[in-house]
Amino acid sequence: MHRTLILFALPLLCVAFSHEAFAHCQVPCGIYDDHARIHAMEEDTATIGKAVANIDALSGLTDAKSKNQLIRWVQAKEKHASHIIQVTAEYFLTQKIKPAKQDDRKAWKTYVDRLVACHAVMRAAMKTKQSVSTGNVSSLRQAIDDLGAFYPPAKK
Repeated sequence: MHRTLILFALPLLCVAFSHEAFAHCQVPCGIYDDHARIHAMEEDTATIGKAVANIDALSGLTDAKSKNQLIRWVQAKEKHASHIIQVTAEYFLTQKIKPAKQDDRKAWKTYVDRLVACHAVMRAAMKTKQSVSTGNVSSLRQAIDDLGAFYPPAKK
């Protein structure tokens, strides 16, 4: 009985604890580095920009190596755009932006401004997934800059 339980429980535990926590775990530990998340999203955007340039350069080539590299750049672009969306949703929207009461005009405006900034980042990241436009990469970069204005680097 004990052996059977272990045979069934062990694989379930492995699956249950095998996911990756990209943004930050959702335990209220208070250890946050908001600007580090912004910086990581800026790095993701730089990778997306490089991917767009390489996709453009490789798109007219027909040899196997070029096709392989083209696919890899498309996958990299998708992965980094998805990471930006995930960090925005799981870190900023769920953990950093606290609801405000509408009758507190200043707090409400800050709340709405941060929601709008997050939405702009997520939409811009989605647009980079849908296209190979350098304009969309620039829009994503700007949206992250706008969100980052709320989360400047910590003073040491």
